[in-house]
This record gives sequence, C-alpha cells and structure tokens, in this order.
Amino acid sequence: MEMNELRAILTGAARGIGAATARLLAKGGGRVMVTDVLDEEGMALVRELGPNAVYQRLDVSDAQGWQATVEAAEAAFGPVNALFNNAGILSFGGVTDCAPEEFRRVLAVNLEGVFLGMRAVVLSMRRAGGGTIVNVSSTAGLQGYGGLAAYVSSKWGVRGLTKAAALDLAPDRIRVVSLHPGPIRTPMTDGVSDEIAATQPIPRFGETEEVARMARFLFTEATYSTGSEFVVDGGAVTGQVLPLPQS
Repeated sequence: MEMNELRAILTGAARGIGAATARLLAKGGGRVMVTDVLDEEGMALVRELGPNAVYQRLDVSDAQGWQATVEAAEAAFGPVNALFNNAGILSFGGVTDCAPEEFRRVLAVNLEGVFLGMRAVVLSMRRAGGGTIVNVSSTAGLQGYGGLAAYVSSKWGVRGLTKAAALDLAPDRIRVVSLHPGPIRTPMTDGVSDEIAATQPIPRFGETEEVARMARFLFTEATYSTGSEFVVDGGAVTGQVLPLPQS
C-alpha cells in the first residue's frame, strides 16, 4: 500500500512511539487519527501535523469509545485500512507483590485494548477492501522479565492474540503483525537506567523514530507477512555472549 493511501487510527499516539509513527505516516501523505487520553499533547501534535491529522480522545479499554473512534475516523477520511495498536502502560511488580486489581488494570489497557481495537475496525476494513493491523508488543512478549508480572503477561498475550487474529482475518484481506520494541527512549522509560542496554549488540536505547520506520514498513511494504513478530531491540533478545575458555 502506498503511504498516501493510508487511513490510520493510532492509539497512545500523543507522544513516544505513537507520536513518532503518526508524524512519519502523515509526512508521507497518510491520513492519521491520533488517539490518546492525553488531550493537550494529542491536540498539539495534530496542529503540528496539519490537515492530514485529526484527534480523538480514546480510552482503549472502553468498547463504546472504540466504536465512536472508528465512526469519527470514517467521517474524517473514509474507511480505515490501518490500525496501530500502540497504547500501553508499564507497571512494576512481581507475582507476589503485584496487586490483583493492578494486574487487571494493565491487562485491560495492554491486551484487552488491542482486542477491542481489532474488533472495532474489522467492518471498516472490510469496506476498505482490506487493511493492516500492527499490534505493539515488546521484547517482554518474547522473553520473561522479573518484577514485571502484569506487563510481561500482557505483552505475551498481544503476541498470541496477533496470531489468532491473523488467522481469523486473513479471509478479509487484513494482515495482522506484532511489533516488539526493546529499550526505547520514551516518556514511559524515563528513569530506567541506561545500563539496561549496555550489554546489547547495539549498546544504547533506541529512538522512537527507529520504531516508527519499522511500523511504516509493516504498513506499506510487508505485504507477504501476517501473524509474524518484528523486533526493534538493538539485538537485546539475540542471546548472550559467553566468555571463551582459556586455552
């Protein structure tokens, strides 16, 4: 699909990876609906992007809010053919110290929000003749991390849900893939030590624009991929370099 043919809804798009992706798609001529609960930042981004962008407040855990968002997107630029399911929250706590209500809160945003978004856009994508859904997971959807029980659970769930949806929606010419960023410099990772990336093959935090470029590729070029994982992590999950024995 050409960039200027994209009619996209992006969640969690007021800042971070979502905002960087909205900028890249709009710059290429795509029509984008920026959604978030951070109204001031979201509206400021839309003013920056100009006529190719509109803003809609959306709590991704609210099914009725999703329905209103899709209707607003269709009114603004026609049937939706791209969905960037990016909204997410990070919560620290292991199995024994994560409160059940906090566990459910993280899953409501990070996993149920992805489910509700896909469910909401299907009819619109059918009217568009097909489309692409990019679900943002994490390297935490590829491996475990201690002290992040809810977050890891939600991101593994996104990975599995992506595969199920890819099979379900293939007859509608809808591709569904998961995107797995590693340590990326965003407001959500403020305060996380740089040391977390120091032992990676690429020993630094990634930038939001680097993830956005992968998202653009998935929407416009990855036409033979569905149900697949795409990793942007500086090699973080590639493996571990072990010291060689001394001869």
